[in-house]
Amino acid sequence: MATGYHHGDFTLPGEAGYEQLTLELAKKWGADVIRDSDGTKLSDEIVEAGYRIYSTICIIREHNAFATAHPDTQQQTFLCSDPVLAEGETLIIEPLKGYFEEQFRLNDTPEALEYWQVWDRTADAPVPDDSWTYADGKITVANAVPWHRYTASFLCWRIWEEINMYNHTTNSWTSEHLMQLDPRHPLAWAYLQKWLEDWCEANPQTDVIRLTSLFYNFVWIFGSDMRRRTRFVDWASYDFTVSPAALKAFEKEYGYALTAEDFINKGLLQATHRPPTARKRDYMDFIQRFVAEKARTLVEIIHRHGKQAYVFYDDSWVGMEPSGKYFASVGFDGLIKCVFSGFECRLCADAKVPVHELRFHPYLFPVGLGGLPTFSEGGHPERDAMDYWLHVRRALLRQSVDRIGLGGYLHLTNGFPAFVEAIEQMAVDFRRIKALHAEGAPATLPVTVAVLHTWGSLRPWTLSGHFHETNENALIHINEALSGLPVNVKFISFEDVAAGALEGVNVVVNAGRAGDAWSGGEAWNDPALVSTLTRFVHEGGAFIGVGEPSARRGGDTCFALAHVLGVDLDDGRYACHAKWEAGESLGESLPVEAMALPENPGIRLTDPNTVVISGDSAAPRATLHAFGKGCGAYLTGFAYSPEAASALMALILRVTGAQTGDVPMSDNPLVEAAWFEKSGALIALNNSGESVRANLSLKGKTHTLSLGPYALMALENVAAD
Repeated sequence: MATGYHHGDFTLPGEAGYEQLTLELAKKWGADVIRDSDGTKLSDEIVEAGYRIYSTICIIREHNAFATAHPDTQQQTFLCSDPVLAEGETLIIEPLKGYFEEQFRLNDTPEALEYWQVWDRTADAPVPDDSWTYADGKITVANAVPWHRYTASFLCWRIWEEINMYNHTTNSWTSEHLMQLDPRHPLAWAYLQKWLEDWCEANPQTDVIRLTSLFYNFVWIFGSDMRRRTRFVDWASYDFTVSPAALKAFEKEYGYALTAEDFINKGLLQATHRPPTARKRDYMDFIQRFVAEKARTLVEIIHRHGKQAYVFYDDSWVGMEPSGKYFASVGFDGLIKCVFSGFECRLCADAKVPVHELRFHPYLFPVGLGGLPTFSEGGHPERDAMDYWLHVRRALLRQSVDRIGLGGYLHLTNGFPAFVEAIEQMAVDFRRIKALHAEGAPATLPVTVAVLHTWGSLRPWTLSGHFHETNENALIHINEALSGLPVNVKFISFEDVAAGALEGVNVVVNAGRAGDAWSGGEAWNDPALVSTLTRFVHEGGAFIGVGEPSARRGGDTCFALAHVLGVDLDDGRYACHAKWEAGESLGESLPVEAMALPENPGIRLTDPNTVVISGDSAAPRATLHAFGKGCGAYLTGFAYSPEAASALMALILRVTGAQTGDVPMSDNPLVEAAWFEKSGALIALNNSGESVRANLSLKGKTHTLSLGPYALMALENVAAD
């Protein structure tokens, strides 16, 4: 294996006023790029030190003077008031009551009022427009039905850009509140293009413009009550893209009009975890094309000035799905993804761009995203860094990226030498892994796992946020486990199944709660979908269902694939039906308890041959069910840990009958390994902070290893024959 893993492929956040620190850490961490961050600048001494320079731009913010002069160029959203109970025939609704007043301002212009709606939520019906009036920030409803609940849906201006708002409220920023411009407004779009042209001309030192995403932020709605500061957050929602101009353009193109209720959806909003309506799908495609068109113009400007355009895949990324059908047309030179987890690493690596770069956590901020101290008294950033690194490193072992880096305020590293040392070791390990991939990919099992959900390949690996936002969903834990396993992984939608997406697939995974976008909801009412998957398993495939897989309303079973799984969810229909006793175990000893399987008393056996491998007949938690030549496996849930990932690998091997071949296997679930045949290198990872021992088996040979905490060990010149 090549040596020299101490330089290159690293982006360092520099900071004027800390030139010596910047250049010292650039050398220690082997940086070849120095960047600025929000709230920092680079001095001439740093710029002229011989490094490539990234400059950070959020194209839609930091234009307060223009936004103040042209307030109608700001971005908007639909909101829904809290329900108000009618105690008589007249009631008053204060639309913004309960919302954070520094984030929103009512848009009560005539063109906006056309889209306002009042709903009788008890009757689930809109109130006629002539039965309500608006004046001075309040809605008066006449002819109300006593004891019915009413809401108002309305447009409002977003007057504080959400990421700036977060930094002010969390990190005690005291600078000016930044507003955001909507590129759909002609004045704003003309201004933004001219601004970028001028910026490029004024900054010849910049090699790469790092666009902090693009135009529309993920939805983050703050409340006025600190007991529920965040009222709603969805990293993949499209609610912040709306405006009267967008609605009119949509109606002109599609031939039908969207209403406030198409977004508000009974107050639940069109969250990503809910199966989308046909109207939402149309609107998403409409926005994606708009974002790609405008982004392409920005990239062309940047390229004309001899610079490269990288995009940051977080914050204002909505409409920019890297796996979507329009992303490649933009022409980005690179994509940067902040990562906490392995699945986020794989998400970045799959993007259709020349350069893939990871931004590590923790950011160099005093307080972390969870509100706990990081680079401040009581913080242990080196522990945070290593915890995140263990997730990311195992994913990199399967699929590498091109670069890594940090963001934030570099001076905060003073006083945290353990963090400085941890980052140095992480950079060395990353370069070693990248060098191995450059010589040839690691050995992989001849197994393809297809994760089946509503969004399919549009949203591979993720759900609707980072690990900490979607932690309770079993599917994100499964994605995290899969991100580091030696199997091929693809993401398919229910429509893809009909189009032949099961060709070459060995295992289908479906996980979620009844009715959500991950389980599938009403998609399972399609007989063709059910029969196709039934045939797939009967002819030798495997189906792993987790939580409430294939759950639907109606039908003779709750799980549409209950006959494949050998279990069903009792939603009340089985009250008079006796339960089956568990089938003979046949010596099954899979380590599924490591998956932290929750109890679900509603799960019952539907076949006498279903084998319970965790729990019992009364409350099965994990089961296997032979079905034709294939197998159905059921788990009540799944929580990621190194041990759980190892158990999932064992389950995949069991249901497919695959042989490990050139893939090394470890007898210690805390240790994972990969064999790079072209390099002759066997890499072992200790996914824990404790010293461990492990035996790695590879084609009949056993390698006994002792690994220190967090260690990456490389055995050179390993032959697998």
